[in-house]
Amino acid sequence: MPIGLIALGAFIATIIVWNVAFKRNMGEAMLLGLLVTAAFAGLDAPAALLQGMRGALDEEVLYAAIAFVFMAYVVDRTGLIQKLLGILNSLFGRVRGGPVVVDTIGSAVMGALSGSNSGNTAATGAFTGPWMIRTGWTPERSATFLAGNGGLGAALPPSSSMVIMIGFAGPMVATGEIYLALLCAGIYQVVWRLLLIFFFVRRDGIQRSPAEELQPLRHALREGGTALLIVLGALVPIAITIGPIAGFLSGSTPIGDALDDIEILTWIPILITVLALIVGRRELPRGARAWHAWITDAMPRFTSIGALLFFAVAASEILGELGLADDIDGILSDLQLNKYVMALLVGVLVAVVAGPLSSTATLTAVGHVALLSLVAVGVDPVLAVTAILVFASTEGASPPASGSIFVAAGITGAKPEKTFLPLIGYYMVPIMLIGCLIAWGALPVLR
Repeated sequence: MPIGLIALGAFIATIIVWNVAFKRNMGEAMLLGLLVTAAFAGLDAPAALLQGMRGALDEEVLYAAIAFVFMAYVVDRTGLIQKLLGILNSLFGRVRGGPVVVDTIGSAVMGALSGSNSGNTAATGAFTGPWMIRTGWTPERSATFLAGNGGLGAALPPSSSMVIMIGFAGPMVATGEIYLALLCAGIYQVVWRLLLIFFFVRRDGIQRSPAEELQPLRHALREGGTALLIVLGALVPIAITIGPIAGFLSGSTPIGDALDDIEILTWIPILITVLALIVGRRELPRGARAWHAWITDAMPRFTSIGALLFFAVAASEILGELGLADDIDGILSDLQLNKYVMALLVGVLVAVVAGPLSSTATLTAVGHVALLSLVAVGVDPVLAVTAILVFASTEGASPPASGSIFVAAGITGAKPEKTFLPLIGYYMVPIMLIGCLIAWGALPVLR
């Protein structure tokens, strides 16, 4: 019996019923979902629950999400976000939906560099998220855009997910073929996201920034140019861990070995917060009482995002121990279907599992059997690998346990649960369809 898969279904169903049907808050729903998941361990439920909670404490995304909440608070309270928005408005304010376009293109570039969905959401959303809200988008819609765009971390080459799948495919594919094919698939995803922006700009009545708010660029830079220094908090960790600078530091300097210990997802909010405190020091409180009030105002933001993500990650740890990946493996290896149904089934299973387990972990566990299942029913190996990578790229938009969702919510101040259905309808399902069309040969890719 596929206990892990059943437990996943029970986890999701519990959250939906408790939050939607009984109108209870998401914190209770997540906690109850965690307890229900642990119950599937039977007599070992207490130990499984404790192990899951311990495992959650070791997850980087938990601390990163909390760090981003504090970062957003500091950047806002020091007035730096207003200065940055003034500069961005002077550049793109005349474009309706400009901040979302910038986030989409920026996420595509960052995705090709980092390959991390949560890191992608964090690096671009730290600046575009507040800008979206300032230009008329709701916090929930803004968080949906950020988390949905975060999936581009695994959608474009090169990425760790791509390397895993090329290793599984072996002589069936060439690296260059997969690179080109995944690049085409990533472009399809970017085009879809741009169409979404056009749709929502019209539906939500988003207008260009008012003319009186559009300063000439030189004026905006003169008044708020120092605020640009906090951008270094995102650029420095990226530059020293990815690309030619990272290669030079690793091979030619004594600090090369230490670079592997730098986690972009954690260091971006830390450095931005430090720089914001330095640049915006004149706006900081004076005296112990003022500092106490300043910190107290930030506390509610930590409790909501931190608790939700902790319960979600703990449940994911338990699902892994219950053999969720093995259950998916068993289902795919036992079925005999045509390529159309098989591609759809693989897409659904990979997309559902990629949220709680992450795209890399999912492909490590079930990527090989998913590939063999598609090839066995007549799917070209290059198309099969590309389609599976597209399916896995739904990680950022896969509720309820995707780290990207909670990072995006922390940046924008949105309620994570308000993004679940939009993410499924506008990102998860269409991206799965793109993967299916590629596997079926209906959507061409270069190779």
